[in-house]
Amino acid sequence: MSKVSANLARKRRHARVRERVSGTAGKPRLCVFRSLSNIHAQIIDDVDGKTIVSAGSLAPEIKGQKSGKNKTQIAELVGAQLAKAAKDKGVAHVVFDRGGYKYHGRIKALAESARKAGLEF
Repeated sequence: MSKVSANLARKRRHARVRERVSGTAGKPRLCVFRSLSNIHAQIIDDVDGKTIVSAGSLAPEIKGQKSGKNKTQIAELVGAQLAKAAKDKGVAHVVFDRGGYKYHGRIKALAESARKAGLEF
């Protein structure tokens, strides 16, 4: 019997969550992806299949602010940038999709930063 990889287990958890969590035009889905060195988030309208807003640690706005910060602090910058862009597009309420990751560390930092910047979920 082979051992299930951590990424496969995460994808299975994410699939279970996605059965229940879906974004609409009025309340889109905030989806998070975390790699070993970067973090990306996007706000998606699942009905139309469109990404409304996206932000990530590789974006030029955040890349210039990364020096001297740890990954959790960079995740906070991504959350604040995403919330600011969402407010500019008229999005105030979202459904949070943690992507199968634990609500801990960088995922939690991104979510709390987005809440502090004005997104409600």
